[in-house]
Amino acid sequence: MNYVRPKKNLGQHFLTDLGIAQAIVNGLKVASYRKVLEIGPGMGVLTDILIKRDDIELFAAEVDGESVEYLTAKHPEFAKEHLIFGDFLKMKIGELFAEKFGVIGNFPYNISSQIFFKILDHKDQVDEVVCMLQKEVAERLAEPPGTKTYGILSVLLQAYYDIEYLFTVHEHVFNPPPKVKSAVIRLTRNSVVKLGCDEKLFKQVVKATFNHRRKTIRNTVKPFVASGSPEHPLYSERPEQLSVAQFVELTNHVGKYLAQG
Repeated sequence: MNYVRPKKNLGQHFLTDLGIAQAIVNGLKVASYRKVLEIGPGMGVLTDILIKRDDIELFAAEVDGESVEYLTAKHPEFAKEHLIFGDFLKMKIGELFAEKFGVIGNFPYNISSQIFFKILDHKDQVDEVVCMLQKEVAERLAEPPGTKTYGILSVLLQAYYDIEYLFTVHEHVFNPPPKVKSAVIRLTRNSVVKLGCDEKLFKQVVKATFNHRRKTIRNTVKPFVASGSPEHPLYSERPEQLSVAQFVELTNHVGKYLAQG
C-alpha cells in the first residue's frame, strides 16, 4: 500500500511538510515520563520521526483500518506491540498506562474538544500534550480571561495545564488542504493537585455560566443556589471575565449555598 485515502468522515488532513512535522515532535519536552501516545498517526508523518527518538517509548492509536494497514507495512516491528487499532475516545487509558505519559498528534478538527475532555479525565497521568488543531480552537484554549474566545475548555484546561501557542500552520501543507489554518500548542501539567473546591461542581458552574455567556453570573447560578442566598461580588461579572481562581471562589460560594434538590 503506497497511499492512504483521506476520509472526510474521520476529519483526515494529512500533513505533508516534514519540517513542520519535525517542529511538532521537537515540541515534546519529555521531562517526567517516557511513554508517549500518538493520537491518529494516519500515514505516519510524525510517527516516522518519533520512533527514532531514544528518550521515549512510542504508542499510537488509530481508528482508520486503512491507516493501520499502511503503518503496519511501513513499521512492522513497531506495529506488533505499539500500534493500537481503536478509537482513543473509547480507550481505557488506565489499562494501557499505569504511569504518567505524554500525548502528541495532529488532532481531527471535529473531535478535538472531545479529546481534551478525555485528557482532563486522566489529568493525573497525562503530563504533556503537543498537538495540532484548528487555529481558532488553539487560540481559544490559550487565551487569558477577558477575551471573546475564552470559554469552557479554556478554563477547565488552564486549571490544570500551562498552555503555550507554539506556531501557526497554513493550509497548503496538507492533503487535502483544510479550509482553515491550523496551529500547534503545548499543554504542560501544572502543580495543581486539588483546585480547592468541589471539582465536579466547578465543572458544572463553568459549563452553566458559559452556556449563557451573555448573561451575568447572577442569572446563570440561580438554579444552583438556594432562594435568598447572599450574593457574591462576582455575580455582576460575565464568565469570560473570570480567571480560574475566581471560578474556584465562585464554586465555593455556590457550594456553600447549594439548593437542596
